Amino acid sequence: MSTPSFAADQGLASCHTCGRLSPATDHHCRRCGAKLHLRKPNSLARTVALLLASIALYVPAMSLPVMNVSGIGSEDGGTIISGVITFWEMGSYPVAIIIFTASVIIPVLKIVALAWLCLAATGKVGGTGHRLALTYHVTEIVGRWSMIDVFVVAILVCLVRLGTLMTITPGPAALSFASVVILTMLAAMSFDPRLLWDRQRRTS
Repeated sequence: MSTPSFAADQGLASCHTCGRLSPATDHHCRRCGAKLHLRKPNSLARTVALLLASIALYVPAMSLPVMNVSGIGSEDGGTIISGVITFWEMGSYPVAIIIFTASVIIPVLKIVALAWLCLAATGKVGGTGHRLALTYHVTEIVGRWSMIDVFVVAILVCLVRLGTLMTITPGPAALSFASVVILTMLAAMSFDPRLLWDRQRRTS
């Protein structure tokens, strides 16, 4: 059985903007003018750096107040976890489950998945190419939904400010959590999944 031929072996690079295959020696796509490269430069280094930054911000995102509620003579702040517990105790189980899933489970799973992909690309962990590619695409798709609780906070702020008895303002955790989501999305975008196939080809 003949060995499958890869575009990189023939010196062809796929344009990340329009998808056209062009000789890598052209340096720029003949169709749209975008810069060509066989693999994203410093893909693993950038991905790991973004992951470490997101992990550092995830701690204050979970421990600091995500919103501050101030009323007549009182002021209180609630974290994401305390908000989930409050919704659960109120009987709003679907809301509690959605916020817990989007705010706690998805970011952690995305960080773990991207870390696993980076390790797989360097050969430190195993896995089939198809499974790793599927993990990458699922991680890229579901990651954007972890911003849902930030949208909930924004809606609550707009609604409550229409009243006069209390005021809700975003807490420091809202900015930290939004940064975590953005950083993990950038990490997924900077990771080059073709490195997984390159590694599998070298080890096969």
